[in-house]
Amino acid sequence: MPPKPPATRSPHRPPRGCWKVKPPTGSGRASRGFSIPAQRDANLRKARDLNAIVVEEFIDAGESARKADRPELMRMIEYVKTHQVAYCIVHKVDRLARNRADDVAIHLALKEAGVMLVSATENIDETPSGMLLHGIMSTIAEFYSRNLANEVAKGMTQKASTGGTVGRAPIGYLNVHKRDELGRDVPTVIPDPDRAALVRWAFEAYATGNYSTSMLHSELVDRGLTTVPTPKRPAKSPGLSTIQQMLSNPYYKGDVIFRDARYDGLHEPLVSAELWYRVQNVLTAHQVSGEKTQTHEHYLKGSVYCGDCGSRLMVTHAKNGKGIVYPYFICAGRHSKRTNCVRQAMPIEHIERQVEDYYRRVQIPEHIVTALRHMLVRQFDDLHTANKAERHTHAVERDRLRDERRSLLHAHHAGAVRLDLLKEEQDRIARRLAFLDAQIDAGQIEYDQAKAHLEDCLALAGDMHAIYMSIDDSLRRICNQAFFERIHVYEIENADRVEAEPGEPFDTLLDPAIHAAALAYEASVRTGEDVTPADVACLNIDTWVGDTRLELMTSSV
Repeated sequence: MPPKPPATRSPHRPPRGCWKVKPPTGSGRASRGFSIPAQRDANLRKARDLNAIVVEEFIDAGESARKADRPELMRMIEYVKTHQVAYCIVHKVDRLARNRADDVAIHLALKEAGVMLVSATENIDETPSGMLLHGIMSTIAEFYSRNLANEVAKGMTQKASTGGTVGRAPIGYLNVHKRDELGRDVPTVIPDPDRAALVRWAFEAYATGNYSTSMLHSELVDRGLTTVPTPKRPAKSPGLSTIQQMLSNPYYKGDVIFRDARYDGLHEPLVSAELWYRVQNVLTAHQVSGEKTQTHEHYLKGSVYCGDCGSRLMVTHAKNGKGIVYPYFICAGRHSKRTNCVRQAMPIEHIERQVEDYYRRVQIPEHIVTALRHMLVRQFDDLHTANKAERHTHAVERDRLRDERRSLLHAHHAGAVRLDLLKEEQDRIARRLAFLDAQIDAGQIEYDQAKAHLEDCLALAGDMHAIYMSIDDSLRRICNQAFFERIHVYEIENADRVEAEPGEPFDTLLDPAIHAAALAYEASVRTGEDVTPADVACLNIDTWVGDTRLELMTSSV
């Protein structure tokens, strides 16, 4: 209903009113005198002009006028519905709403409550001219808000395209201001001297695969990693989500991502691109496996399987009449009745000795290790030579794509290429460049890395039994998982016998056919025959490069 005219009120009681003020969202507006105290003073003067008593004040601290669901605004709407109020005084119309739809909705709610909207600085009232001015001012406010948003977005895009950091830098960096050669204040980003080293360590540690994100988070907190303090918030330990976001943020390898487009950043990378991609691989692997830390009852659990039905062997404990507990392995398929397996329980100590004996049986003799080394090194040399031409072709294509990316940016800045097309083309170029960089880098390090892995593998395979017997149970678990995919326990003539499926690359090294090929190659070399390793064996160099499990096992052992 419309507001009551002053004549219907008691001549001894002035009309009641409330006001709504909105704090400034930028320092520029505050510098022009539109702070909360200034808005309050203007509203009080308007209330005195109207001979009104202020009964309530509503202030949305830190909220944007572009949002219609601001808490104090909602409280004001509910207040005027339940209290007798004549006026709602605002400093300016754009302090109430920044678009026509919200302005109409708010104005309608006030009108239904019998409240007249009054502006302290604009001639807004219920007269035709006042309503016309109200509509014009709210339209101008909407235009200003939209235009300002477009200009801000344009500036942020320009900043990102030149490698600048948009917004606050992530943990490990600091936003600082420096003076350029002309004396101008220039915002920039530098590594945080207190936190950058911890961030680098976090990436290096997680890339090993020995940490889950929760374990890494606990370790970083113990090492003293905290967030950057602000005037309003003190430094505190980062949350688990912060560590998860940090590990997947390409900003740390030198990229700036803005609106799904990737740009080369001006800031100093804290980690190399190779290390960052290794971390992404570990993250993906942990997501697939569920990244759960389990409590194992025995170091063989999870590695040993029933040879009869293929089910896992699980640990159980039996107690004799004297109260002595004996641990056994039993077939999980038989226990759950999923299979028709009839395998009896197996004493754990007996299976432990069988696994130890298997390590002795499959260990490679020294003369075969030497022959394998000669054959594989020769094959690596041949592959390295053959790949030189391919790496040169990749390098030429990479240079062409980099020139194309620069041309696209220039065309975008000149207005010749739309932003959506720029994103699409940049994504295409970035994917291809990542592939080419990986191929070129792999080609450059392949030879040395392959030889290093070869030496590690041969050293382990040639001394498997001694290594296994010299380490504790936790490292034995790692050995079993690195050397073998599965360890099968068969019952042959009422006796247990262990056989295993070697994992990469030990499935190649432990293959008797490869041993025979290596000995044949060694013999051909001694007789002076021109025989290449490819003539006697077919080996894949990928077996030796980038085997994560091998790196984990060798570093631990």
